[in-house]
Amino acid sequence: MINFVSEQNRINRNKLNKMKVTVVGAGNVGATCADVLAHREIANEIVLLDIKEGFAEGKALDIWETSPINLYDSRTIGSTNDYSKTANSDVVVITSGLPRKPGMSRDDLIATNAGIVKTVTENVIKHSPDAIIIIVSNPLDVMTYCAYLTAKIDSSKVFGMAGVLDTARYRSFLAMELNVSPKDIQAVLMGGHGDTMVPLPRYTTVSGIPVTELISEEKLNEIIERTKFGGGEIVKLLGTSAWYAPGAAAAQMVEAVIRDQKRIFPVCAWLQGEYGMKDIYLGVPVVLGKKGIEKIIELDLNADEKALLKESAEAVKGVMDVLDGMNLINA
Repeated sequence: MINFVSEQNRINRNKLNKMKVTVVGAGNVGATCADVLAHREIANEIVLLDIKEGFAEGKALDIWETSPINLYDSRTIGSTNDYSKTANSDVVVITSGLPRKPGMSRDDLIATNAGIVKTVTENVIKHSPDAIIIIVSNPLDVMTYCAYLTAKIDSSKVFGMAGVLDTARYRSFLAMELNVSPKDIQAVLMGGHGDTMVPLPRYTTVSGIPVTELISEEKLNEIIERTKFGGGEIVKLLGTSAWYAPGAAAAQMVEAVIRDQKRIFPVCAWLQGEYGMKDIYLGVPVVLGKKGIEKIIELDLNADEKALLKESAEAVKGVMDVLDGMNLINA
């Protein structure tokens, strides 16, 4: 007798096995993303690519050698700058870029990382013209804009990872304060990635209960401020940027696309009139599925929320204008 549920699972798995994901940048964030993708069997083939000789190959091999222990089949493959191995990827995650160093101005960082992201995107599109591109490189909002200008594909297929990470931090801090499971906390966070982000307490719930009924306004504001500077808190403790949470956040977005989950996430997306804004990459809630951003959700923001979002958008637009003034994309 045929077990139809098992048969359907086998069919779904065979479909999944045709999927391919590339992660460009084998540093801490990229390697963590690849590791999570492999462990969760989100794609059959995961390519990890880096410019440092042997680096991606070593990380990929190390990840693959955990497969008998963690019992998964996703194959990780490393490559030193050979984009032919990334060909026909369904999703590409770009984590490449340098951290800001002492004495380096914001404009220096933008110019350096924009050059890297431009080159990576050109190679990605050359070998995987139909790929969906997820940007993790910093400064996040402007690097997503850079990739979009370079890729010259529909904006629904080029977006940035920021809000998923920021809401994860926000929810984890709330879970600690309330002494509840983070699984039960839902939240929305908008705006730019950084201290101008806009957490929305009105849309934050714990198993459907508004968080404002469970925590004082003073304590909630403290958590919001901690969330805004969550990345800096990690840097002060470690002396370097975070990687576990950012890598896992990027992997969660990949999963939503590969498995066509229609998840609602805050994502750095290209706005064309939504929220009264145009020609800007900004964090907003979207529906993520196999086509990438399948819908931008417009929340009914109150006056205070609109003002905060406008302030955040102005900060992001200022950085985008810096990139435009450099004329790097068409150079």
